[in-house]
Amino acid sequence: MEVIDWIVLTGTLLFIVAYGYWKTKGSKDVTDYVLGGKEAKWYTVGLSVMATQASAITFLSTPGQAFHDGMGFVQFYFGLPLAMVIICIVFVPIYHKLKVYTAYEFLENRFDLKTRSLAAILFLIQRGLAAGITIYAPSIILSAVLGWETKTLNIVIGILVIIYTVSGGTKAVSVTQKQQMFVIMTGMFTAFYLVMSYLPDDITFGKALKIAGANEKLNILDFSLNPKSRYTFWSGITGGLFLALAYFGTDQSQVQRYLSGKSVRESQLGLIFNGLFKVPMQFFILLVGVMVFVFYQYNHSPLNFNPAAVEAIEQSTYADEYKVLEKQHLELEKEKKMAQERYSAVLDVKDYELIVEAKKQIQNINKREIKSREEAKELIQKVDDDLETNDKDYVFIHFILNNIPTGLMGLLLAVIFSAAMSSTASELNALGTITTIDLFRRNQKEEQTDKYFLNATKWFTLAWGIIAILFANFASLLDNLIQLVNIIGSIFYGNVLGIFLIAFFIKFIRGNAVFTSAIITQIAVILIYYFAIHRYDTGDEKLGYLWLNFIGCALVIFLSLIFEILNRTRNAISS
Repeated sequence: MEVIDWIVLTGTLLFIVAYGYWKTKGSKDVTDYVLGGKEAKWYTVGLSVMATQASAITFLSTPGQAFHDGMGFVQFYFGLPLAMVIICIVFVPIYHKLKVYTAYEFLENRFDLKTRSLAAILFLIQRGLAAGITIYAPSIILSAVLGWETKTLNIVIGILVIIYTVSGGTKAVSVTQKQQMFVIMTGMFTAFYLVMSYLPDDITFGKALKIAGANEKLNILDFSLNPKSRYTFWSGITGGLFLALAYFGTDQSQVQRYLSGKSVRESQLGLIFNGLFKVPMQFFILLVGVMVFVFYQYNHSPLNFNPAAVEAIEQSTYADEYKVLEKQHLELEKEKKMAQERYSAVLDVKDYELIVEAKKQIQNINKREIKSREEAKELIQKVDDDLETNDKDYVFIHFILNNIPTGLMGLLLAVIFSAAMSSTASELNALGTITTIDLFRRNQKEEQTDKYFLNATKWFTLAWGIIAILFANFASLLDNLIQLVNIIGSIFYGNVLGIFLIAFFIKFIRGNAVFTSAIITQIAVILIYYFAIHRYDTGDEKLGYLWLNFIGCALVIFLSLIFEILNRTRNAISS
């Protein structure tokens, strides 16, 4: 980090914080603070929705996901455009018609207070955990850059977000997210341009894609019906659809973004904008990761990208064994570079048989490299069980730190921080709102002024910011960060979505049946996750985690139908 990098990084972050504070301070009432005065245009809604989902984890983990596993992760988002259409048709008009502050107010109107409170509490648990992770993600980056402790960095990042979120509420979140999305996309296009410019002169973009394809990194579609596979076309349009419906339709961090729309039409246009551009954006970020993979076919890459893990093993009794693996890795890199150059040459000759032979050679080397990296992970694990051996989250930052020119490094780090701040601000804003509106205000026995609840919302937002920082200090990586956030969401979202679908479409089911079913379903989903996913290493799970969304949604609907029928039958018999 040179002086110019510090100027770019701190200047960008301080501008966003100061601008958000200055532009939105002095909310008049709860409506102004929670819904931004309902003044947002469609493009503000769309960018705010997109920025809320695009956390630092997206830009930190997704390229590493593509580096290791290829483009298949994009299938996770296949259900999102359809979800946007459904939410625009069903959810948005009802929320606007009822003039609710939160999604869960609707549940009390439809069922009862206890069902509303249960759904709100489930949201607070999963989103509170996720808020801590979105703070923790960029802390990893600065820790690698500066050598500072992640705990210190968690506090710094959390305070930056808290300043303008507590001050300006929803309007501050929406205003700052437009600047943050500009910084984010500028940085990612810059990274893509740089990685392409670093490839050998004879490697065009077309050839780079063919090299990536030869290494099986462009396998975008998987139509297999294997429930163990995490990312398939079918899990994307089913589990991914249910996750997107739950996230955008019932998660207050997103609902609050489009409830701030000036009208139903503005909210709907903003969501359609997100539906049209979200999948291409994720595709592009994954493509950046694939191009980083191609870059490392011609340049040295570490055996493990996690610097803390490497430092630990180099100071352990396993250091000599690790050095042997590193030596083998260097020999393999020479072999790999020659194979890639041969493949590039036969592509020019256009000899099909030679191309097939060269591709097989590359794939064989690729398998040996994967095996070598796995052996390194197993060795690191022997040093300390708590050491994170999975290095997907460190791939992109390693590329940035070792290859990006002075000045641009500050920009790309600003990308990660902007993304972290945008998503964390939305989460804290929603957490404070839900705590005030659905729990605190709803259970007040005495009448209070609007100013009283405005201040309460600010204090609860501050409290959730502190809780998020505390959780970030205890967070640990699980496979990789983007998957951890989605796993947490999948455990809770299906159940909540099922409650809302019952509320919208199955009118004869009443509150008691839904409340009982929701509790049983949540316990069941947690048990399924533990026994079918958590207990197994990555790749050995009995069930892909995306299916938890479908299971939770289907189970709560099924149980609610059963309990309602039983209740009505019992009442009929007794009468």
